[in-house]
Amino acid sequence: MMNSVNPYVSVDCVLLGFDGERLNALVVRQTNAEKGNDTGCYKLPGSLINMDEDLDDAAQRVLKQLTGLVQVKMVQFKAFGGAQRLANPRDSIWLERYHHLEHHLERIVTIAYLSLLRIDRKMAKLDSGYEAQWIPIDELPQLAFDHSEIVKEAVQSVKKMTALDPTMFFDLLPRKFTATQLRKLMESVTDDKVDIKNFHKKLAKMPYLVLLEEKEEGVSHRAARFYKFKRK
Repeated sequence: MMNSVNPYVSVDCVLLGFDGERLNALVVRQTNAEKGNDTGCYKLPGSLINMDEDLDDAAQRVLKQLTGLVQVKMVQFKAFGGAQRLANPRDSIWLERYHHLEHHLERIVTIAYLSLLRIDRKMAKLDSGYEAQWIPIDELPQLAFDHSEIVKEAVQSVKKMTALDPTMFFDLLPRKFTATQLRKLMESVTDDKVDIKNFHKKLAKMPYLVLLEEKEEGVSHRAARFYKFKRK
């Protein structure tokens, strides 16, 4: 029996990752949609909520169904309820068909969730008719609904949060990383160039960073030593 959905409230999940060079967002699209039942666009992992589930549970369900990711740490960061969210008829038609709704949707408020996670986290293969893909923020196509605006707002939120708590950067980095990777990540989030000359001095003053003896292998440039983040 299909769950009854709330036609006025949805959740959308912004998952941000770092590929070593640039900030990426995880987006999904249908791969085997019935004719006329596809927006033809990438979108954030999202869905209307079920009548019998909490918002946090709905966000975890959506991620599992559309990406295969489970137990992802997410936080609510903003609600979006603009009157033009369903201005594109294709978007509302897709929702109505996907959820087998018998009436036309005119307005939906979405609760947006944000997560920073390592881009190499494995995603299970699904038979849901969806595929998930990491795409650099500056290469994202126009997303369905107002999801392009939601991604922009999420990046701005991360910029503000990391300014207050720089340790959040390490949720995006591999367990062992170079100073160059950390610098590029900071530049990708803040849109500001880091002063390379003083950067290593700043790292040396960070009590939660440990410089390892291990170095990069198989690189054409001078091998850099790795760092690790001491969470405690």
